[in-house]
Amino acid sequence: MHKNNSQISLRGGLALLTLLRPKQWIKNFFVFSPLVFSGNLTNVAAIIEATIATLFFCVASSTIYIINDYHDIEKDQLHPVKSKTRPLASGAVSKSAAIVMFCILATFLFIGGYLLTAALPIIVLYFFINLLYTFYLKHKPVVDIFTIAIGFVLRVYAGAMAIHVEVSTWMFVTTLCLALFLASIKRKKELTGSGTAGRKVLGQYSVELVDKYAQMSSMGALIFYSLYVLSTKPALAVTIPFVIFGLFRYWFTVEQLDKGESPTDALYSDWQLGLTVVSWAACCAYIIAFKA
Repeated sequence: MHKNNSQISLRGGLALLTLLRPKQWIKNFFVFSPLVFSGNLTNVAAIIEATIATLFFCVASSTIYIINDYHDIEKDQLHPVKSKTRPLASGAVSKSAAIVMFCILATFLFIGGYLLTAALPIIVLYFFINLLYTFYLKHKPVVDIFTIAIGFVLRVYAGAMAIHVEVSTWMFVTTLCLALFLASIKRKKELTGSGTAGRKVLGQYSVELVDKYAQMSSMGALIFYSLYVLSTKPALAVTIPFVIFGLFRYWFTVEQLDKGESPTDALYSDWQLGLTVVSWAACCAYIIAFKA
């Protein structure tokens, strides 16, 4: 009996952890971008500030995920995938447990006001934009894609605010284009996977249209990144092939391996894509810290 209770408790704990979507926290590593590209990797104080900002972005994003899952529970129960993978829709986590977890995370965000004097306004802005997305903006075509992308730009901006550095406008526009690419691919895979049943807004898109969005934004990301590197940090020119291969490989995983509805799942499951991202980041960090 004791063993069975322990197993039940373990499953319940894992379900609560799934509610927070920890796999999605990898997106918050964008907060570290200004730390790397400003050359502050050896600055201990800056590392601590960037880490704290990243942790609180994880808390903010998880809080939004709980609100989103609670709001969409009935619709998710009708979805062929979300009805099994979303803990509220599947019944693995009760509504009351989700509310308790939300209150705990909201308390942590409140505490963040005493630790994040610089980055907190950006995190608060991110939180409220995503609230609008949950209840309204995700039903508006084009606006929904841009709202997702703005979240990545705000992560970069928060990282800069946390360590008190200015970020090149090239970095902002590159991040925006990359995020638009990922969001467009996500919409494409939702359309080809579950049709318009997955999201109401999908009925106003077509596969051809979002494919054009993806092509344009991926090209923009590559061009703007290259311009940023060549104009401000020429030593990083050797990292451009990593970016090109990463875009090619991600598109391959989407078209040929039937992934891409969740960019994070594609990153975790495809070792070549993961190795490319890690190699690019390590190369950037080394060059800026010791060569540039």
